[in-house]
Order: sequence, then structure tokens, then C-alpha cells
Amino acid sequence: MNMKLGRQALSTTQLQVVVWAAVLLLSFFSLLPMEGVLKSGTYTVVNATSYAIIIYANILLLYPAFYQKRRFVAYGLSVAIVLILTGMLKGYANVMVDRYVLLIKAPLDLLDLLAYVPGGVLIYVLSLVFRIAIAYFTLKQQTEEILVQKSQAELNLLKSQVQPHFLFNALNSIYYRVYKVDPPAAGLIERLADIMRYFVDESPKDEVPVSTEVAFIENYIGLERIRIRHGAIVNFEKAYNPDLRIPPMLLMTFVENIFKHGIDKSLKQNHVSISLVQQNDHLLFKTSNRRVDPADNDQPGGFGIINLTKRLRMLYGDKFELTIDDEGELFTAFLKIPLK
Repeated sequence: MNMKLGRQALSTTQLQVVVWAAVLLLSFFSLLPMEGVLKSGTYTVVNATSYAIIIYANILLLYPAFYQKRRFVAYGLSVAIVLILTGMLKGYANVMVDRYVLLIKAPLDLLDLLAYVPGGVLIYVLSLVFRIAIAYFTLKQQTEEILVQKSQAELNLLKSQVQPHFLFNALNSIYYRVYKVDPPAAGLIERLADIMRYFVDESPKDEVPVSTEVAFIENYIGLERIRIRHGAIVNFEKAYNPDLRIPPMLLMTFVENIFKHGIDKSLKQNHVSISLVQQNDHLLFKTSNRRVDPADNDQPGGFGIINLTKRLRMLYGDKFELTIDDEGELFTAFLKIPLK
């Protein structure tokens, strides 16, 4: 696959080589009947060089530096300067070729040099067409690379799904054996299997039912309680239409932060309050827990909240509300999202 992409990456360069080869050949053979081989060859090189200066100066320097930044006056002045200088340089080169290569006495004055400038205007217009062509083929190449990567990703996904489902079957077998001697431990195995199944089957989707997301959160809470010496009292208020659908893993960051930063394992009682309530056309999610002094470089939220905020902006623009209150004894997180 990498070799294929490497060959595709040369397609834009190959296109330009073919175009310039065609320009050189057309210019040479159009001059050949009247000027002969030597004169046609030298004029072709001089003309093609001036064309390349105008085209690449525009598409590589002037256009991105000025036009794309909406500095139109600077762009126009820069184009005019390039056309004048290139035209005069082309005229000077032709005179030097006539004098020292073809041994022809050719006059050299400012008006004669300026006479070459208008021909550059057409080349400038063609440079815009040339830029569009390059942009088109670059986009086409990128699209093909994305399709290849997508196909590879789908293949990797199919491969990755084989192993988890094998593990699900193994967990089910362990569950039935453990259930006979230790039902509570079997229940934990069942929760772990449900969490893994959520990651494999539900998390890749764009949206999942709220009830599925809540079941995932409750399974996570059930497993986290094991690590707490004296347990935790979790009050989970739920009031919503179970048919509502939301993006997966949208609420998990807050719950994870509770057990990572908000549990004091030395206390006999840790109280956690969670609420998920539908209010008109919005879904409100709130968590509240005792504020525990964080260790150094272990602030509540951290990258999880930062990444969640970026995701919320991508999903809802500025139509969501996210607040974090870590003043006082409680750490409170609140999220309000619109229901589509």
C-alpha cells in the first residue's frame, strides 16, 4: 500500500513535467520553419523560462501570500511588478542571445524591453488555470489516499472485532463457572463483558440510545466501587425519554473524573450525586462530589475536559453549556446539550 501511495504522490509532479514538455515542443516546432534549429531552441528556452517565472511566482508566492489573505491591492501591485521585471528580463535575454549566440546586432533600449511585458499578461491568466488544475489533481490524489486508508481502517476494524467477540465468549464461560460458587463476582464479570461490548458495538456509532449510555455508566460505577475500601453512596437521578439518542461516551468524562479525583479512600462514606434530566429541548447532566485535594499535576478534569470541550464544539457549535465549579467543598460539573 505504501508503494502505491508513493507512486500516487508523484502524479502532480508528473503532470507538470508533461505540460512543460508539451510547451517546449510546441514552441520549438512552431518556430522551427522560420528560425532554424539554433534560434528556435534558444528562443524556446528563453520563452519557457519567462513563462515558468510568471506562473510559479504567482501560484507559489503571490497568490498564497497576498490573495488568499485578502490583501488584494498588494497582490495586484506584486503581479504588475513581476510581469514588468519578467518581461524586461525576457527582452534582455533575447537581445543577448541575438548578440552573442546568433551574432546578430540587436538594439537595446528601454522601450524595446517594455514591449515584451504585455505578452506576460496572457501567461499570468494561464497561471490561474494552471493553479486550478494542480489543485484539482492534488485533491483527487488526497481523495484516493483517503479511500485507501478508509479501506484499510475497515479491514483493521473487522480484524479487531474478532478478538473481542472471542473474549466475550470466554467471559461468558467464566461467568457461568464463577456464578456457581460466587454470584457477586460473577456479576462483576458480567458488568465487565457489558462494558467491553459497549466499546466494540456502540462507541463507533454516531449516536446511541440514552438508556444504553446510562447502562454503560452504571456498569462502570459498579466496577469502580470495588476499588473503594468503604464503598460509595451514588445517587443517580434519571428523568428522560429512553428513546432519546446522543453521541456515545459524551457523559463518561464526568463520571470518570469522580472516581479518579473525587473519592477519598480514607473516608467511610463518599457521597456522589449524578442527575440526567430532560428539560424541554435540552438534556441536562450534572455530577457533584466531595472535593479532594488533588496531587501535584493531577488536577480534576485535565485533558479529559479539554478534549470533551473540543468534541462538544464540533457536535453542537456554541449551542451547548459546560460549567465546572471547583470552589468550596464540592466539585460540580454541569452539561447542557440540545436535543436534535
